[in-house]
Amino acid sequence: MTKPTKPTKKHTGEFKCKVTLESFIKDDVAGVARKHGVHPTQVSNWRKDLKENGHLAFENGNGKVENQLKRKVAQLEQLIGRKEVEINLLKGFVNFYAPPDGK
Repeated sequence: MTKPTKPTKKHTGEFKCKVTLESFIKDDVAGVARKHGVHPTQVSNWRKDLKENGHLAFENGNGKVENQLKRKVAQLEQLIGRKEVEINLLKGFVNFYAPPDGK
C-alpha cells in the first residue's frame, strides 16, 4: 500500500524573500524555518537561489524558467552542430560518387 503524499505548498515570492532575508539577518536557518513552518533545507535552497540569481530568484520561478531555457538552447545548438557535420559528410559522399562529367 502506498503512503499518501502531502500536497506541495506554493509559497509566494514575497514570503520566500522575507524568510530568506530574515535567515541571513539572524544567521539561523533552522530557527527561521521553524518559526515560519518551512523545512530548513527549503530555506537553504532559497538562500542559494538568492545568492545566484539576486532579485530574480523569487519572481514566480522566472529564474528557473530562464535556466531551463538556457539548457534547451545549449541542447539545440549541439544538435545543430551535429546536423552540420552530417550535412558536410553527405556532401562529401555525393561529390565522391558523382561522375566527373556531372551526369
